[in-house]
Amino acid sequence: MTNLRKVALIAGIGYLIIFVTGFYANFSILESYVDRDDPGVTFTNIRSGLIGFNLGIFAFIIMVLADLLLTWALYVLFETPHKKLSLLAAYFRLVNVTLFAVALPYLLKAKHLVLTSAGKDGIDLSTLYSALDLAFTTFNDTWLLALIFFGIHLILLGRLMYSLNPIPVFIPILLLVAGCGYLLDSFAQFFMSDYQQYASLFLFIVVIPGVLGELSLTFWLLLKGGKEPFKFRNSI
Repeated sequence: MTNLRKVALIAGIGYLIIFVTGFYANFSILESYVDRDDPGVTFTNIRSGLIGFNLGIFAFIIMVLADLLLTWALYVLFETPHKKLSLLAAYFRLVNVTLFAVALPYLLKAKHLVLTSAGKDGIDLSTLYSALDLAFTTFNDTWLLALIFFGIHLILLGRLMYSLNPIPVFIPILLLVAGCGYLLDSFAQFFMSDYQQYASLFLFIVVIPGVLGELSLTFWLLLKGGKEPFKFRNSI
C-alpha cells in the first residue's frame, strides 16, 4: 500500500525545488543577461558572466528533474479518488516538462555561440547577433508552448482538488485561475503584436494566482498532505 504521506512530502519538496531553481534561473539569470532589444548587450553579458549563466542552465536542469518527480507524486497522490483525471493532469504536466527540456539546448547553443566567437578576428557580428537572438527566441517560444500545457494541467488539477476534502477550497480555485492565466498569457504572446504594452497586466494575472496557489499547495502538501483520506466534497 502506498504511503500517501510520504508521497505528499515528495511532492511538496519537489515544488520547493522548482520554486527556488526556477526563480533563480529565470529572474536572476535570464532576466539579467538577456536584452531582447539588443543581442549585442546579451552577448556581452554572457561573455562577462559565463559562470552565472552556466549556473542558470544547471538550475533549469534541476528544475526539470524535480518537475518529473513532482508529476509522478501528484499522480500517485490523487489517483485513488479519481485515477483518470489525475492521469490526464499528469500527462499534460509531462508534456510541459518535455517541451521545456527540448527548449534547454537553445541556451547551450547561445553559450556555444559566445564561446566560439571569443578571440576570433573578422567575425560577422550581425550574423552572430542574429543567431544569438534566434536561439533565445526559440527557447522562449518553446517555453511558451510548454506553458499552454502547464496551464491545462493546473486547470485539471484544480478541478480534481476542488472536489476533495480536506483540501482548502481556495487552493484549487487559485490553481484554476492561474491555469486560465497561463493560457491567456501564452496565447497573447503568440498572437498579440502589441503584447509588450500589456505585459505588466498579463504578468499580474499569471504570477499572483500562480504563486499564491502553488505556494499554498506546497505548504499543504508538506504540512497536511496524505494525513487524512480524501473524501468527495461534491460529484466530479
